[in-house]
Amino acid sequence: MPVPDYQTLMLPVLQSTRQGERRISEVVEQLANEFSLTPQERSELLPSGRQSKFANRVHWAKTYLTKAGLLESTRRGHFALTQRGKELLANPPERIDREYLTRFPEFQEFVHGQKEAEEAASGRGSDFPPQAHEETRNLTPDEVMRQAHQELESTLAGDLLQRVRAASPAFFEVLVVRLLVAMGYGGESVVDMEKALVGGSGDGGVDGVIDQDPLGLDRIYLQAKRYAENNSVGPGAIRDFFGSLDRFKANKGLFLTTSDFTAQARQTAEMLSKRIVLVSGNQLARLMIRHGIGCRVEETLVIRSLDEEFFG
Repeated sequence: MPVPDYQTLMLPVLQSTRQGERRISEVVEQLANEFSLTPQERSELLPSGRQSKFANRVHWAKTYLTKAGLLESTRRGHFALTQRGKELLANPPERIDREYLTRFPEFQEFVHGQKEAEEAASGRGSDFPPQAHEETRNLTPDEVMRQAHQELESTLAGDLLQRVRAASPAFFEVLVVRLLVAMGYGGESVVDMEKALVGGSGDGGVDGVIDQDPLGLDRIYLQAKRYAENNSVGPGAIRDFFGSLDRFKANKGLFLTTSDFTAQARQTAEMLSKRIVLVSGNQLARLMIRHGIGCRVEETLVIRSLDEEFFG
């Protein structure tokens, strides 16, 4: 089964404290067993790599139950039922979710504070459409942020590709070299872009050459094709590039395009005796975003969490 959302976990988390104080890590393990999660589902990590998705959702379920006055933190990593929580479990509902928790004034105050913070941060005010909240109601706050981040990056990647495709071939070749320098290639040898660009009538089928390491012990030969979205690179272009590498006595090359590669092109690259790495338009855009080429940081959000060591 898929990893349950944090609202589905609310009632089980509350019920786990029937016998008294519990350690959160023990509850995570107990509920993973109760929901029969597979080893893969248990170990699926958040993008940060610091916590599993399931443990994160259990923690958020506990957080919301605490905000509603049903649970309370007792000591580091431990929690227990409040009197209100005990009364609720004496006649428990079939499900506890955010809507159910709104019957408690402490939770209403908490949610109101969240909305005010969101509106102040976004500048949208009360006109923010309610359906946006409905679409993410089963996601934890950090999952909502990560989803929004992915959507923003996906949109940016599309915008970057559109602008690169509209630029000249010469601009694209310069962009590729700048990207590789930002990734750590070239070392001190690429002070001037013209040193790495060899495109032209006598380029021998190679658009650029860049050192793989700062000492220039090995070199990478580049081919950059600025193609339209629906014009994929075929196996013929890969074989031509292979021939160019042979003429330069090179043993590795990098083929980049603003479109994509056909299955036959990828198969050809795998079968050839020289190492040829293929970078599609989507991969190119993601690399540009990661290394800050053609884009800039608009805003930095710092996410802080409770430091248990401080209170230990």
